[in-house]
Amino acid sequence: MSSNESFEKSQGAVLVVSGPSGVGKSTVVKKLLEDPKYVLSVSATTRPKRPGEENEREYCFLDRDEFEKWIDEGLFIEYVELFENLYGTPKEPLEKAVRSGRIFVLDIDVKGAIRLREEKIEGIYILLAPPDMETLEKRLRGRATENEEQVGKRIGHARWELGQKKYYDHVVVNDSLDGAVAEIKSIVEDNLQN
Repeated sequence: MSSNESFEKSQGAVLVVSGPSGVGKSTVVKKLLEDPKYVLSVSATTRPKRPGEENEREYCFLDRDEFEKWIDEGLFIEYVELFENLYGTPKEPLEKAVRSGRIFVLDIDVKGAIRLREEKIEGIYILLAPPDMETLEKRLRGRATENEEQVGKRIGHARWELGQKKYYDHVVVNDSLDGAVAEIKSIVEDNLQN
C-alpha cells in the first residue's frame, strides 16, 4: 500500500492501538482477536524472546543484521528503535488483510504510531490509557519482567507517550477490559460506516 493509497469502503481497515507499557494493550488486543474479523499484525523485533513467547506468534524474532536487511529491502511500513531493540511492521500482511475486508490490528509503540501518521498511513488510531499513573506503575511492577531502573524508565516514557494524544483519533481508558474492548469495537464500526 502506498502511503497515499485510500481504502475502498468495502475493504477492511487498519486499527492502530498503542499506549504505554503496562496499560494492557496485549490483553485488549487478544480480546479483540476473538472476533474473526480482526487479524493481528505480527511485528518483527530484535528483542529477545520472553518465556512462553513463540516466533511468529507474538513477534517475528530477528537478529539485528536480519532486521536491517528487511529495512534495506523496504519490507516495513514503519520501524523504530526502543529500549535498545528494533521493532517494525511488515507491509505484506497489512495489505492482504485490508484487501480481504478484515480489520488489521497494529499493537505498536507510540513512536511507531507517530511514524505511521507521518507516512500518511490511513487508519483508526487509538491511544490506550491507564485510569491513572498509580495504576500503571502497579501493573508494571506486578509484571516483574524488569528491574527497578527499567521500571523507572518505562514510567518516564509512559508520561511522554500519554502526552502524544494529538496523533490519535481516540483515547480509550482501560479501566475495564470488556468496556475498553466494546468502546474500540464501537469506534471501528462507526468508522467503517462513514
